[in-house]
Amino acid sequence: MSELALSVCELSKQYRIGKRAWYKTFRESLTTVATLPLRKMGIMRDTDEAADSELIWALKDVSFEVKRGEVVGFIGANGAGKSTLLKILSRITEPTEGCARINGRVGSLLEVGTGFHPELTGRENIFLNGAILGMKRAEILRKFDEIVAFSEVGKFIDTPVKHYSSGMYMRLAFSVAAHLDPEILIVDEVLAVGDAHFQKKCMGKMSDVAGQGRTVLFVSHNLNAVEQLCNQAVLMEQGKIRMRSHDVRSVIKAHLNSCMGDSAASEWHFRYETKADPWFQPLHFRITDAAGKSAPMPSGNDLEHWLEIDAEVWLVDPALKVGYVIHADDGTPVYQSFHVDGPEESWPVLSEGRHVFRTRIPPRFLNEGTYRIELVAALHNRQDIFQSGRNAPTIFLTIRGGLSDSPYWMAKRPGILGPVMEWTVQAK
Repeated sequence: MSELALSVCELSKQYRIGKRAWYKTFRESLTTVATLPLRKMGIMRDTDEAADSELIWALKDVSFEVKRGEVVGFIGANGAGKSTLLKILSRITEPTEGCARINGRVGSLLEVGTGFHPELTGRENIFLNGAILGMKRAEILRKFDEIVAFSEVGKFIDTPVKHYSSGMYMRLAFSVAAHLDPEILIVDEVLAVGDAHFQKKCMGKMSDVAGQGRTVLFVSHNLNAVEQLCNQAVLMEQGKIRMRSHDVRSVIKAHLNSCMGDSAASEWHFRYETKADPWFQPLHFRITDAAGKSAPMPSGNDLEHWLEIDAEVWLVDPALKVGYVIHADDGTPVYQSFHVDGPEESWPVLSEGRHVFRTRIPPRFLNEGTYRIELVAALHNRQDIFQSGRNAPTIFLTIRGGLSDSPYWMAKRPGILGPVMEWTVQAK
């Protein structure tokens, strides 16, 4: 048996945007094939000259190999081509160019309820989905109780799945895909639908699948999950592979650095043509020193920093909370703070108009590294205005050196926080 689980060679996928893609007749398909060499040499041109401006390459010349038993995480920004790649590997769509050779049975979960029929019950869909995966009825029967128990939808197993919530759909779909012994398990971001408890179960199950020598391809924006589960990672950008390494953390850092852009900005300016939100509209978000001047980048661990949010409050509401979230360079949330964290009598009095929110990050709070700080604003328990990880404006703080007053240990220490604590030592 081949050591390779899959081999991808110069895989490309092209889509036409703005127009419906009509199916060609058999005669048109033969004509296209016959004239392909002439069009490649430039002797003939496509009849639809305007189509070039409406074509995009979702994937372009992607090549890689995955050995059996490897767990590969695919990361990148939205539109990087990750989901398109998995759809081709799952045989949902065909490539425009190139090929993919897959050695083994594939179980894929790309969208909630993929392969389910809404009019059939959960029980019937287990057998349907198992048959699609190439399983025999006896094999499905042997795994049936385990699938239902893992999915936690046993009470509703004889209910048509059209009545399931999206979370119940996902639970059952993942359980089927993971338990019917696929040699290659392909999982897209669909796990984000589930609650924290079930996500943890899914991560454990994928670890079990990988531990049994099977191959897992995992697409996720949850960088912590990628680092925890995968033994190698692939960073995709604009339909191409930018980086691939068994050092998963280095790939994650490269992705976060690319998200930062060239500026690694410590200041964010907002420009609006109209009101962005009926309650709250930030104008500036920046890191400053104690005097209110923009802080240089990078800076020392022994310096204090101030976060400043200059904003318009359009509508006063006691539920309004303004704050920030600090993320480490691997995406781990470090700390969150809001302007209403203290006792109620200490809350700032807001009025309609412009306000400057300032808060202090104390010296030696953060260890050496680069941190992503996101502005978060919400109406408590009612509405997110800026939500961490989605539409949150982001600035960056880089800490270098100053980790210890001791002359014997100046190197970076493990961990995220870097305070110098007071010690006493007494002889007994």
